[in-house]
This record gives sequence, C-alpha cells and structure tokens, in this order.
Amino acid sequence: MPDLYLDCSSGVSGDMLVGALLDLGVSLDELDAALQPLGLEGFQLRAEQVTKRGVRATQFHVDVDPTVRQPHRHLKPIIESIARAGLPDPVARGAAATFQRLGEAEAAVHGVPIEKVHFHEVGAIDSIVDIVGAHFAAHRLGINRIIVSPLHVGGGTVKCAHGIMPVPAPATALLLRNIPSYGSDVDAELVTPTGAALVGCLAESFGPMPLMQTESIGHGSGTRDLEGRANVLRAFLGAFERRIPGSDPVTVIETTLDDMNPELIAALAADLIQAGARDVFTTPVIGKKGRNALLVTLLCDESLVHAMADMLFRQSTTFGLRMRTEQRYCLDRTWRSVTTPWGPVTIKIGAWQGQTIRLAPEFEDCRRVADAAGASPLDVYNAAQAAAARGEWSTEEA
Repeated sequence: MPDLYLDCSSGVSGDMLVGALLDLGVSLDELDAALQPLGLEGFQLRAEQVTKRGVRATQFHVDVDPTVRQPHRHLKPIIESIARAGLPDPVARGAAATFQRLGEAEAAVHGVPIEKVHFHEVGAIDSIVDIVGAHFAAHRLGINRIIVSPLHVGGGTVKCAHGIMPVPAPATALLLRNIPSYGSDVDAELVTPTGAALVGCLAESFGPMPLMQTESIGHGSGTRDLEGRANVLRAFLGAFERRIPGSDPVTVIETTLDDMNPELIAALAADLIQAGARDVFTTPVIGKKGRNALLVTLLCDESLVHAMADMLFRQSTTFGLRMRTEQRYCLDRTWRSVTTPWGPVTIKIGAWQGQTIRLAPEFEDCRRVADAAGASPLDVYNAAQAAAARGEWSTEEA
C-alpha cells in the first residue's frame, strides 16, 4: 500500500485535493459512478489539464446546473445520504467525519447547536462532491499513510455568505486547531474550510516531507492565478521510510552554548526534565573561535518540540536550535518496591522480549531513605538491588 505526502505550500482546497488524486491515476468516470448513489442532482464532473506558472496540473470542476435548485442542507441529511450511497466503509466513515468537523466549526462560529447549522458554501453540492470524492480517490489509490506539510493559509480578506472576513475565515481558523499553519502577504484565501477539514481527517501527522521513495507526483490546480507562485497542490505517492520493528521515534534537539553560566544550564536542564523532556545532558566541546562551550542535547516526544524550543529560547542564551528525529529501542519498564533495613526503595525493572534483564534502584529513593536514616546512599542502593535480585518484593506487591 502506498503512502502520500501533500505539499500545501500554496494551500489546499477540496477541488485541489481531488485534482491531485486524479492526476495520480484515479479515473474520473469511476469517481463519477461512485458519487451517483448520493442522489444529488444538477451537476457534472469535469477535469482538465492546465498550466500554473509553468507547472502542469489537473483542475477538477463540479459544474452545477444553475436551473436546478440546490437547497441549504443540514448535517444529518448529508451524513444520511452518505450512509445510503453504498460507498466503501472507509470512504463513508471519512466523509461523514469530515462533515462532522465542518458542522462543529460552523456551530461554534455562529453560536448555535450543530443540528441548526445551515451549510452554505461548505454544504453546497460541489463541496459534498469534493469531500466524498477526495475520500473515494484516496481509497481507490489504496493509500496507507498520509502526511501533510504545514498549511499556507494566505492573507487579506475573503467574501463569505455572512460578509467580508479576514483570512483565515472564522470556520477555517477553528478547523486549523492543532494543525501547523502560517500566513503570508499573499492576498488570497489559500486554505478553504473544506480543504482544512479534509486534511484534518486524512492526515496521520503534519510536518516536513519525510524520507520517502517517490513513485509518482500528482498536481491539483486551484482556480485562481497567484502572483509569483503556482497555485498547485503537490501529492507525492510512494513509500515512507518504515520504522524499525519494536522501535519508536524520538526528537533530538541540540544547541551549543559558550556564553552562559553553567549553574544556569544545570537549572535549565532540571526545568526541561520537569516539563517532559525524556533526557537532557551536556557535553564539553570547543566552540567557534576556540571557546570552551557546552553542547546541550535534549530528547523529547515530537508533540513537545515547540514547548521545549520555547523554554530553550527563553531560558538560555542560544540563538538557534538543531533538530532531528531518530529511532530508538527501549526496554519495557515497570516499577516495584523492595524493603531495605532503612526503608522502602522503588526498583525500575527493564524487560526485553518478555524477559527481565535489568533491575535498577531509583537513586532519588536511595538518597531520600539514606538521608532520613543517616546511612550511605551506596549501602541503600546495594541492599535494594540485592533484594530485587532475590525477588524480595514488598508484601503488598508480591
């Protein structure tokens, strides 16, 4: 099953996404046949080859017959029509989830219950076609994982059914929660509500293009021409680098400090650990101009990268950070207690493939118990490790 990376440097909309997937080989006739059971009237599908700033792309159109009345639609009838259409389960679930996202955003913007929301632009027939069509096309290509770049939303204002709104429009802004996005001086709405809702449902994660072997590239065109850039969504179809079985990813953040009090670096390391870093350590290095310096290395989960960077910028003298993602193997860890002559101590137990191979007393426990009893931390540590090796767990845990 192939993977897909979406480059949204010129934004994303429903028709751009469908166009890119058609460009990758999905048949327009097959897409049309899949949409017919929705029971919609007064539309035809069309795809044409266009050139945007020298880039060939597929532009997807939903031609709506102006003589056929298209009513405002509520969420429930839309989802019911999707459920009745006999679509493959992943397509039906994905399309329904996308409309649920749209409904929740519209309800929040207008301060009404979701069942009272009238879908205007986002509920029009072309958006229903875009949403169901995008999920169907992704399913037809057999896509496994989808990663999406940060979304370029553009800038300026956009005219909506309720008047002139700033970019991103209110509903789009809500749909962009937890999705990396950025604005610019491009005076245009580059991310539509439909586009934001679709990538929010389809994407496994957001970020730069991962290491991958690309088999083909699809280009989906937007309708407008942008000054100085191709208004095109690029879709890279191929295979992402696979994770090593049994391993998990960790983000490594590094910076070199040659002008900061080491006492403050120690305090910073403690604060970073408290904030969720998995590990922080320093390495003496020779920096620029032959200065003695400390290389600060931090390990954290990807979800904490921004918080870690914020702390490093605010609490150190660094002007920049280096980041990379690495794979790591970890022992499965559990914790139990043993009783020593001076008090209870927690033992960290490391297992590999179901077999215990490491028993490590928690040093902070050893120091606390030793301080309270007037003993040596080394004596407490050795006693705890010996008790764990003999399996002498505390009574309540036996």
